[in-house]
Amino acid sequence: MAVPDSRGVLEQAGELARRGEAFALATVVWRQGPSSGKEGCRAIITAAGELRGWIGGACAEPTVVREARQALAEGTPRLLLLGTPDQFGAAVPDGMTVVPISCQSEGALEVYIEPVEPAPHLVVVGRSPMVHTLVELAATLGWRAERLETPELAGVTAQSFVVIATQGHNDEESVERALAARPAYVGLVASLRRGQAVLGYLADRGVPAEDLARVQVPAGLDLGSVSHREIAVAILAELVRARAARETPSFAGVAPTPEAVDPVCGMTVPAVDAVEYEGAGYSFCCSGCRAEFLRDPAVYAKKETRC
Repeated sequence: MAVPDSRGVLEQAGELARRGEAFALATVVWRQGPSSGKEGCRAIITAAGELRGWIGGACAEPTVVREARQALAEGTPRLLLLGTPDQFGAAVPDGMTVVPISCQSEGALEVYIEPVEPAPHLVVVGRSPMVHTLVELAATLGWRAERLETPELAGVTAQSFVVIATQGHNDEESVERALAARPAYVGLVASLRRGQAVLGYLADRGVPAEDLARVQVPAGLDLGSVSHREIAVAILAELVRARAARETPSFAGVAPTPEAVDPVCGMTVPAVDAVEYEGAGYSFCCSGCRAEFLRDPAVYAKKETRC
């Protein structure tokens, strides 16, 4: 497969952001030769650990993937120095993380990893003037906002916000479908009396009480009797508050990669594609270390660096 250039990587990053997928962008900002990674090389690392682009060879890639997934899990960027500590000595600035790697080329890389939080996703079901205003306002904040006239919520995820503003036209069905999609927020634009009637109907249909308790009704901050534009502002304000109250919303559920220590070179690597020996699994940074281990597993198994 051809390696995407920097422009291709950025185009893929834009597409992932438009789809609402979390990812990390890794960029080589410094190198010490010999190294296959060059300044300006970029790669995307998805939440699943897939690397798209080019950062460096077999020594650098597993480390960057591991650190990128950790950055995604924490929602914080990081600057890495990949090499042996004696290459940098006391000159390593505060805030940088030195990750020793035992690369035969003896090169080194400095890589900046930035977790990218996709834009919040808002789905508004309905066709009233308030609905159009709410979608427009959310878009001005950079949210991915879409309007649906029917509750077809195939694109809703656990990070989405759903507002039902169907004004008596299949409210019950819309709320039930929204709850089934398990989004971060479900709001119903209705009077308190109407909302209680909708939730009561759904309770009679067997919708669990804990699910019904997730429905915000009436949706939006209570501003009293206001215009449809002001109602849209009140709802958006509540959504912004709800999003701010959630910890690292777009990165929630991104788990760090399980780790192991390469028994040959001592690098910390993802615990994947393990070689089994005497009931234990061993993972490697590259095919060279794997081949070295297989030549005499007993020598390296004694290091007790088992995954």
